[in-house]
Amino acid sequence: MVKGPGLYSEIGKKTRDLLYKDHHGDQKFSFATVSPTGVTVTCSGTKKGELFLADVNTQLKNKNVTTDIKVDTGSNLHTTITVDEPAPGLKAIFSFKVPDPRSGKMELQYKHEYAAVTSSIGLTANPTVNFSGVVGSDALGLGADVSFDTKSGNVTKCNAALTYVNADLVGALSLNDKGDSLIASYYHYVNNFTAIGAEVGHSFSSNQNSITIGTQHAWDPLTSVKLRLNNSGRANALIQHEWRPKSFFTVTGEVDSKNIEKSAKVGLSLALKP
Repeated sequence: MVKGPGLYSEIGKKTRDLLYKDHHGDQKFSFATVSPTGVTVTCSGTKKGELFLADVNTQLKNKNVTTDIKVDTGSNLHTTITVDEPAPGLKAIFSFKVPDPRSGKMELQYKHEYAAVTSSIGLTANPTVNFSGVVGSDALGLGADVSFDTKSGNVTKCNAALTYVNADLVGALSLNDKGDSLIASYYHYVNNFTAIGAEVGHSFSSNQNSITIGTQHAWDPLTSVKLRLNNSGRANALIQHEWRPKSFFTVTGEVDSKNIEKSAKVGLSLALKP
């Protein structure tokens, strides 16, 4: 594993996972099984109101090559081929979706002790090209994320970010949407049982602010609790129990304090893994 500043997509991830990961208002179920030959098959289903979505994902690993093939209820075939470290620090990812002819994409990731770079290009006649990079160290990193549409000749995305990491604190500052929005995030590891996080955003065009704070606490070695509150008055709670190794039962809830007459949203999730 190459040490360094990490990829651009990893900036602020600790805070995002604490505040948003596993929070949902749907009913979800997933079941995974592994064959004697090492093929992993995962069946998933999600009920969104009256709509039911399902998919079957097959994963095959052969040395440093991982192939994922997923079929969903829309009769779409998603294929992702990942080659891990064909050279030190390098990862190559090739993905496409059938029947979408414009979905093909090639991505290269490179991690170095003092830099991490990601570059991707759409496999079409006039592709969108994306480049992101972070320079720095394990403790401090400065990065940028840019996308360019070769068909229109326009820069479609231009973001920049700064991150700071130490033993018990992770901070990040991001300038997104071509300089229109500023997001600051904070994650603090309090002790072996508790962590807290916060995210503050400001939109320059609308002059609006957003604030989200949350905490995560390990109730016992198998049970964790999350709480989240934002400035719009929405409060979320989550309890997750690992009732057997790698298998989780999760219950989530959301209440809108500004529309208390509305029913609270409740989500259920069951993930079974061998």
